Amino acid sequence: MSVRDEFNAAIRDRILIKDGPYGTMIQSYRLDEKDYRGDLPVTRDQKGNNDLLNLTRPDIIREIAGKYIGAGSEILATNTFNANTISQADYACEHLVGDINREGARLLKGVIDAAHAKDGRRRFLVGALGPTNKTLSLSPNVNDPGFREVDYDQVKGVYREQIDALVEGGAEIVLIETVFDTLNAKAAAHAAMEAGDALGQDLPIMMSMTLTDLSGRNLSGHTVEAFWHSIRHVKPLTIGLNCSFGATELRPYVQVLSAIADCPIMVYPNAGLPNELGQYDEAAETTGRLVGEWIDTGFINAVGGCCGTTPAHIAAMAAAASAKPPRAVPHVAPAMRLSGLEAFTLAA
Repeated sequence: MSVRDEFNAAIRDRILIKDGPYGTMIQSYRLDEKDYRGDLPVTRDQKGNNDLLNLTRPDIIREIAGKYIGAGSEILATNTFNANTISQADYACEHLVGDINREGARLLKGVIDAAHAKDGRRRFLVGALGPTNKTLSLSPNVNDPGFREVDYDQVKGVYREQIDALVEGGAEIVLIETVFDTLNAKAAAHAAMEAGDALGQDLPIMMSMTLTDLSGRNLSGHTVEAFWHSIRHVKPLTIGLNCSFGATELRPYVQVLSAIADCPIMVYPNAGLPNELGQYDEAAETTGRLVGEWIDTGFINAVGGCCGTTPAHIAAMAAAASAKPPRAVPHVAPAMRLSGLEAFTLAA
């Protein structure tokens, strides 16, 4: 069976559990700059460069991944959210992007293989791609609306470099997450499809949108429905939402997506909204209860955690999902479905 076939068989059978974040978990270790830098000959301050820890503190990344597996995670995503040349330029570490991604995938594969040797459970190794810190859809200069800091081919090339390294390290699936600009996501998907073609294999894609505010749009202006219409041609393994809000605020948008998407839904919310200090206070039991309501209503096929969630949150979600049936993927009648900032379906 292909990875796509294995994944689809598993997600038809039960609600799959994704892992949680690396960023806020890494913060709990209270690392100093030399922990990030290690022995690498880098020129800038590296504090906060979480992806670099794949090279300099692999013990921490293994430990976090192991905790998520212990909490019940079956979908494990690499610690590579900012491991692309655009984002790593902030740290003058563009030359390390290949190594960061390869090691990120190898680290995770080692943890997954060790867990499999103990319990025989199938877990999926997912290469995580963040949105970069540039946007293709919007100008950063209010006085020049046509200006772009990057172009489509450049962004596609950046993602292709990252994807090739992730796959070399063992990633089986590409996760394009925290999508604030739909055009960036399309460039990433295009890169993933090209990478699969070059390998002569199917390289499945997951996509996850993030909302900018309670209007239910991402930064490039798409509603949830419009976003789905824009990327449905990619035939994603899962479509969903992550980050932005906690489970309470995300619920209406999960409901909308659940009704229209003819593929599995994967959602991973934050641990509520941040407090005035930027910290997340929502208890694991609360997150588990809120996600349990989604499950009981038939909204989702896979669930995990984003900012502020911990292995305890993942365990609470796994408990809520235990023995519960996954969302039934709807049959959507054929139609011409288009999108500007909002969705449009052409009447038959």
